Amino acid sequence: MSNMKLSLLVVVALIVFVLGNTLYVVSQPEQAIVLQFGEPVRLIKEPGLKAKIPFIQKVVIYDTRLLNLDPPAQEVVLNDKKRLDVDTFTRYRIVDPLKFYQTVRTEIQAESKLKEIVNSSVRKILGRITLQELLSKQRTEIMADISKAVEKDAAQIGVEVADVRIRRADLPVEVLQAINERMKTERERDAKEFRAQGQQQAQQIRASADKEKTIILAEANKKAQIIRGNGDKKAIEIWNNAANQDIKFFTFYRSMEAYRNSLQDSSLVLSPDSEFFKYFGESTVR
Repeated sequence: MSNMKLSLLVVVALIVFVLGNTLYVVSQPEQAIVLQFGEPVRLIKEPGLKAKIPFIQKVVIYDTRLLNLDPPAQEVVLNDKKRLDVDTFTRYRIVDPLKFYQTVRTEIQAESKLKEIVNSSVRKILGRITLQELLSKQRTEIMADISKAVEKDAAQIGVEVADVRIRRADLPVEVLQAINERMKTERERDAKEFRAQGQQQAQQIRASADKEKTIILAEANKKAQIIRGNGDKKAIEIWNNAANQDIKFFTFYRSMEAYRNSLQDSSLVLSPDSEFFKYFGESTVR
């Protein structure tokens, strides 16, 4: 009885093993190629449970959905000798699994081949244009040319390219540094020129202000001297008129002025009967 059970278990295990190598499932987003001794014998695009000859045939599954290719940025030399680091992004799908298997076999090898195709097309197309054209309205036309070139070469490995985009196109780091240094030098030169022009204008303004100041002071001094001369003339006239009215009082007054001015901080050696002291001995002025 135990031998029968063991034999039954062996038969069941053998059946499960055979079925496991016979049946396979193709899901909705997949397509399959049945290989016999390494050669394709059947292409399956309909999803469902499928069967193959066990141990003789094997199945290769490929995705039917859009796949993404994001290669590293590459340096491209434009027609005007400008260098750019170009970063591209590609979306593709496997539409001919038989050709795909015969040319690249795996998706990893397909990505490597497609990367070469995209990079070659980008270098070829961008090598014909200038930086100004790339930054102009022609960018859409340029991208269309790149997509057509990639689609043509990608079709040879059973791949359909849905979209090719240039996500970023930057100048290389060393070029950016050189540009920054040149811009810095130009700004410093402009600053020196502006500073020199400012200093020159400041000197001109100061010279003009000094000249105008000298002229204004000269005019003011001239007017002041004229006014002072007129005042002195008027004062002399007033004094003369006053003196003519009372000559004796005027003489007395001028003598008092002389006493006040000469006797404040000075010493005089004069004879007591000097004319200078004639009013010292008089108590009244007649």
